[in-house]
Amino acid sequence: MELATLIRYARGDKPVDLLLKNARVINVHTGEVIPTHVAVQHSRIIGLGDYEAVTEIDLENAYLAPGFIDAHVHIESAMVPPSEFARAVVPRGATTVITDPHEIANVLGLDGIRFMFDSAKYGPLSMYVMASSCVPATNMETNGAVLQWYDLTSLQNDPWVLGLAEVMNFPGVVHGDPLVLDKLRTFSGSVIDGHCPGLSGKALNAYIASGIMSDHECTTVEEAREKLRRGMMIFIREATNARNLKTLLPLITPENHHRICFCTDDRQPADLLDEGHIDFMVRTAIAEGLDPIIAMRMATWNPAHYFRLYDRGAVDPGRRADLIVFDDLQAPVPRLVFRGGQLVARDGEMAVSPPDLPDRSLRHSINVRWDRVDLAIPAAGHSIRVIGAIPDQLVTTQLVEEALLVDGQAVADPARDILKMAVIERHMASGAVGKAFVRGIGLKRGAIASSVAHDHHNIVVIGADDASMMAAARRVGNLGGGMVVADGAHILAEVPLPLAGLMSKEPIIVVRDQVDNAIRAARDLGSSLHDPFMAMSFLALEVIPSLKLTDQGLVDVDRFEIVPLWAEQPA
Repeated sequence: MELATLIRYARGDKPVDLLLKNARVINVHTGEVIPTHVAVQHSRIIGLGDYEAVTEIDLENAYLAPGFIDAHVHIESAMVPPSEFARAVVPRGATTVITDPHEIANVLGLDGIRFMFDSAKYGPLSMYVMASSCVPATNMETNGAVLQWYDLTSLQNDPWVLGLAEVMNFPGVVHGDPLVLDKLRTFSGSVIDGHCPGLSGKALNAYIASGIMSDHECTTVEEAREKLRRGMMIFIREATNARNLKTLLPLITPENHHRICFCTDDRQPADLLDEGHIDFMVRTAIAEGLDPIIAMRMATWNPAHYFRLYDRGAVDPGRRADLIVFDDLQAPVPRLVFRGGQLVARDGEMAVSPPDLPDRSLRHSINVRWDRVDLAIPAAGHSIRVIGAIPDQLVTTQLVEEALLVDGQAVADPARDILKMAVIERHMASGAVGKAFVRGIGLKRGAIASSVAHDHHNIVVIGADDASMMAAARRVGNLGGGMVVADGAHILAEVPLPLAGLMSKEPIIVVRDQVDNAIRAARDLGSSLHDPFMAMSFLALEVIPSLKLTDQGLVDVDRFEIVPLWAEQPA
């Protein structure tokens, strides 16, 4: 809206499009709840008070607040593109998300990022992008694309790109890796997000001094407090497999909460549809004793201010009319959602239709020479390094266990919950296979496999026997990407993910049913994890401590180097 026109409407010279009457407005600046009316013209809030309007909606003393903002999310983890992701989160009050599309970027590079932009166009959700900084995450993996600083410059002038996404290669920053520093220099002056699990002391000082401003990987109050004291913005995360919210709530005080936001990072369809999105975090925080206004501020104004989105995040004259209406301040459940002044959701359902998938075609992304894939592990000692999976956490432990040897080979030992794990390179048909063992998945028989393996997204498979593992992995390849459960040669469940091996073309409710069926099948095989597929996908991410597996081998993240599987002495 032209400025002079906006001012005329704000003066009350002309009737506005919409007047939301009898609202109790959450003022995120003063912490007050103010009874008033809110006038909207086109996409903007024009003023608070009594205005003539073409359309009036009586809110009958319901609460009115800014729309929720997710400070950091990988939409691909919902296994649907942005247009369908909106169907899950907009009815729950999300009007803006800040996404790092590095999942699809690691498979398809800039073409993948452009696909995400196209899918979000003209939709009911504002999707801002942080330029993916870690494609690949490190040189200890094989992925489908490489984005250097000069590739990312093509994104810098896009108004929907806000800065540089999470810099996961924190050892590269601390030790001055030239390729990492080039990206930091390129985005100097912009918002730069961080990712530095467990980093402390002088190493943390070096990381922050580079210009990195935030972190969403804190798992303890002590870690988060140190980072807060160093000036970082802390994003408290509640993902499917990284549930940090309740643990970190004691961190929040009236004095520091303005430096804390909420984010979901990676959240599967069932959790989005059953629990919720940022709204779930707000309700949970309030139920655990956090002041409701502080919780609302952390979900709205704080991320807007951090990302320099000064046109939203508050119910003020001149800001975007991204608004939610709810009835209970102690348990906010949005019943009306407005984005840019348009009603986009009512009573938990979309009021508008998300756009269709873009015409942009994506190349086939599963390229495996199966004749080169060998899952056997010849015996080379008696003790093996074992990845220790931790429920609801992305970090792992490093274990050393006695290997089970059969006919000169190390094999899975389900009786001790030691399963074989393999990461099969799927981008270059190189035949590279990383092989190791993992404890904490719980399968008694069979195998699970997926083309979702953060962040390189090679085919990852865990199983109790090689035949089941190979059957599951091959089926993932035949699907063009997806999630599979197998028992021997029998396929028990599958989730086709033909879009880069990461996302489905089906509605999210269909994907949710498919994933639920796959998880049930995995549980029938013995796993008790909330989501064994999400847990498995992060066992391949070599930038989160302590022991992970890529197609290149076992990675000791603390030492940031590939280490042998066989360890006669504890690591």
